Amino acid sequence: MMQYLPQILFILALAFAVWFFIKNVKTLSRNIKLGKDIDRTDQKNLRFKKMMRVALGQSKMVKRPIAGFLHIIVYVGFIIINIEVLEIIIDGILGTHRIFSFLGPVYDVLIGSFEILALLVLVSVIIFLIRRNFLNIKRFLANELKGWPKSDANYILYFEVVLMVLFLTMNATDYQLQLNGAEHYASEAGIAGAFPVSQYLLPIFDQMSNSTLIIIERAAWWLHIIGILIFLNYLYYSKHLHILLAFPNVYFSNLNPQGKFKNLEAVTNEVKLMMDPDADPFAEPEGGEEDVPEKFGASDVKDLNWFQLLSAYTCTECGRCTAECPANQTGKKLSPRKIMMDTRDRLEEVSKNIDNKKENDDKQLLDDYISREELWACTTCNACVEACPVGIDPLSIIMDMRQYLVMEESAAPAELNNAMSNIENNAAPWPYNQQDRLNWATEES
Repeated sequence: MMQYLPQILFILALAFAVWFFIKNVKTLSRNIKLGKDIDRTDQKNLRFKKMMRVALGQSKMVKRPIAGFLHIIVYVGFIIINIEVLEIIIDGILGTHRIFSFLGPVYDVLIGSFEILALLVLVSVIIFLIRRNFLNIKRFLANELKGWPKSDANYILYFEVVLMVLFLTMNATDYQLQLNGAEHYASEAGIAGAFPVSQYLLPIFDQMSNSTLIIIERAAWWLHIIGILIFLNYLYYSKHLHILLAFPNVYFSNLNPQGKFKNLEAVTNEVKLMMDPDADPFAEPEGGEEDVPEKFGASDVKDLNWFQLLSAYTCTECGRCTAECPANQTGKKLSPRKIMMDTRDRLEEVSKNIDNKKENDDKQLLDDYISREELWACTTCNACVEACPVGIDPLSIIMDMRQYLVMEESAAPAELNNAMSNIENNAAPWPYNQQDRLNWATEES
């Protein structure tokens, strides 16, 4: 029985991690579905091509070449090195050692590639740590990144450093044990795997006994796989949830030309009715009361659509949107990144209220998280949308909340109210009578 204990413990750890991950995925799905429905199932081929180009191909990341190149290394390393996790899981369940080693030269190429990528990821992550903590890059110094957001970003980078070091340590001790002909590690077929990086760690281990090497190798093996399982379940609580959500977020992103804003159907129908000379203004609407929205615009997360909530979870907090925002660059309070972070924080608060069966907490996204000053500072230029590497649209949230302020609270700024009054009275935003509109043409210069 004792010989199967490691396998039993591994299966229990794996089962718990998978269960907890599924639980978090269900919570995530429920939270996103709190948003209003929106149809993003059109133009499937175009959506798929965009997803492959932007999410898989990282086409927007390389617009900032240094950060983009380093991110691609970490991204590719994360994807490819995790192929090795499959072998670790099978070995853990079956009690085998390097079960894919029968692939021979192919296996050597795989392990060698994993090691080279692990080294590149290690170097890239260390550079990221230096950039984020010591180079005083403006977009990493904003107020919204103080506290947990900064710690979260660093925790992930520390995690990746530890995982790569454990991976190389595991391979180095494994290689040394194979060279020593240790039982369970040595094979008649020869050395299993190629170790172009970890072979340089052998001087640390070559004087150690096999029993000591096995302890170090097993400790690195267990810590590596448990670390990956912890990392998997930490994603839900981290900005790095974009690892899982970037693909669906890009796929379901808005394909309309930037600058095309949505019209409320109820308002559009009302305007058409006003402009129809044959319409009866007192007639019952064809769709009845069902066509009239409960609320114009959005004041809380449940008023937003599901894609906007998905985007809130997808946000990487990279700050590219805020760095491009002209309002932010001129000292205004607006930060598109903060808009997405506030939306996610409020959504998480609503989620906890649901879990605790708390119906109303007397809070909302507007005012309690996002101020009116932030909303009206936006120039609607779409720079934030263009800059986002994963298809997030902070502007849509800003416009929905502005819509609520104007149509539900009549709380537009005085300048905008004046312009709207002039449009209503003079058919133009300027305070001139229609009959006087062409007076400038006859004035002497």
